[in-house]
Amino acid sequence: MRFIYLSLLCLFLATTAFAQNKKFEFIAFGDMPYRIPNDYPRFENLIKQINSEKPAFSVHVGDFKSGSTLCSDEYFKRIYDYFGTFTNPLIYTPGDNEWTDCNRKAAGEYNPLERLAFLRKMFFSSRESFGHKKLALNSQAENAQFSSYVENVAWEYGGVQFATVHLVGTNNNFKESGDNTEFIERENANLAWLEEIYVKAADKKGLVMFTQADMFYMGKGSSGFEKIRLKLAELSKQYAKPVLLVNGDSHRFIVDKPLLNMDKRTTILNFTRLQVFGDADMASVKVIVDPNLKELFTYQELLMN
Repeated sequence: MRFIYLSLLCLFLATTAFAQNKKFEFIAFGDMPYRIPNDYPRFENLIKQINSEKPAFSVHVGDFKSGSTLCSDEYFKRIYDYFGTFTNPLIYTPGDNEWTDCNRKAAGEYNPLERLAFLRKMFFSSRESFGHKKLALNSQAENAQFSSYVENVAWEYGGVQFATVHLVGTNNNFKESGDNTEFIERENANLAWLEEIYVKAADKKGLVMFTQADMFYMGKGSSGFEKIRLKLAELSKQYAKPVLLVNGDSHRFIVDKPLLNMDKRTTILNFTRLQVFGDADMASVKVIVDPNLKELFTYQELLMN
């Protein structure tokens, strides 16, 4: 009996080790569809392209509308239905155009906090992904202290840790004057979530995070990311394994290493940022994860015909 148990244990460990060393792919995209209604067919074609690629999963990094598109329940429902047409799992993290910018006249002059509450209720009512095939997700909301932050989720795949972090453009909803209660509370939640994510990744081959905001744009309007950038630098340097952060917001395909050490001259080399296409450039990026290579992550542009 003991021999059978040991044999089964060895088989399980061997299978697990094989799964964790197997190459896989995921796809990232965001900031679309923007130009309504002309972008609907283009977005449908992008979904068909992603489905044909058969990735392990895909991630929409937020801004499923432009800042001047109406923030209506009907539009949100249309995007929700689109998300359900992905064959494999799809994970989504919110952008500023879905809530912080909904107070603009062109967007319908909605209350941003009301839109955020609606977004959470519609898109994050389940602890699993969108798509015909589902992926189980762990949420920061499982911690009673951060029960509102259902959108911050984490999952493991192929021996790599994945997570979303709710950081958005428009300076992360930080205002130079006015009420910053929402920003302060979400910043505290995000800082705690980063700590938790890196702990989850401790025994993994690497870590991938997804946000909407381009927090490395250092011009006017980047002050809402200062603590987050410092925390990412601190934790990534301690972690030492490969870290990839995927963001949208600026609509330009970029792969770079934007985090610096305290001397402001040398680079934190294990941290890479991938910025995806967006807006008029409706395209996605395939990330190939190969645990057998020194360079854990490589990138392929998926351009539309």
